[in-house]
Amino acid sequence: MKSLINPFITLLLAVICQAPLHAHEFWIAPVTAPLVAGSTVRLSLRVGEQFTGELVGWSKPQTVDLRLVSGAGTRDISSQVPAAPVADLPIALGEPGTHLVAFESNSHTITLSADSFHAYLHDEGLDFIKAQRQAAGSAAKPGRERYRRYVKTLLAVQGAAGPAAGVSAVPVHAQTVGQRLELVPTNNPLAMLPGDALNIQVLFDGKPLPGGLLKAWHKTTGQTTLIRATTNAEGRTSMTLPYPGAWMVSLVHMVATTGVDGVDWDSLWGNLSFSIPTANPK
Repeated sequence: MKSLINPFITLLLAVICQAPLHAHEFWIAPVTAPLVAGSTVRLSLRVGEQFTGELVGWSKPQTVDLRLVSGAGTRDISSQVPAAPVADLPIALGEPGTHLVAFESNSHTITLSADSFHAYLHDEGLDFIKAQRQAAGSAAKPGRERYRRYVKTLLAVQGAAGPAAGVSAVPVHAQTVGQRLELVPTNNPLAMLPGDALNIQVLFDGKPLPGGLLKAWHKTTGQTTLIRATTNAEGRTSMTLPYPGAWMVSLVHMVATTGVDGVDWDSLWGNLSFSIPTANPK
């Protein structure tokens, strides 16, 4: 057994170390299979582009926070993440209804050439950072960046409803968990039908983030759909999602860093994944 585990851990560590150089989005793979109360779901992390990603192992060194939100309240489940990387993480599901899993990664640094950095800024709707670099006379310098991931997924758990828990008046899908960059759907994606609009608000440091570029991704039979929308002054926007199945919504925000050697910018990567059913789940 040892000969099987060690190569797997080595491969996962290699992906963790190399993925930021080759890919942007980082997400919890959305669960499309039916889930029932009392069962266990196994969640996996992916990193890649165009909603096609490589497996990234769950590991304690990568994890700052991991929470499970349900009708019964919020639980810190960070202790369930092992020290050595594993391909997927089992999470027990209790009562029926919507469940939210929220993950925050540790920070990492990367340096890009000026041209590569500016191309990346443009792609993520961050041209204001390029303007700041030009104003400061540093546009020709490499982009030295520290990044952190803030990732969520929503799960639909079937079963007979019990007494109302009364823990929170806010529906699970719309609850905030204190992530520095947080994507908050104001209607439940798990109750949507193809062609419905997803209404979403983006928060940065607990306040609405205006002008953020949201991207919604869907992939089926080798074809990727990408829908873009920009948040208004209240950090809100709406996106019509035309297809059933797995979706991922992503956004990047960036701020200047001060007092950190070798780092000029902090980037925050927010992500929300879910699956739209083919028929109304009610």
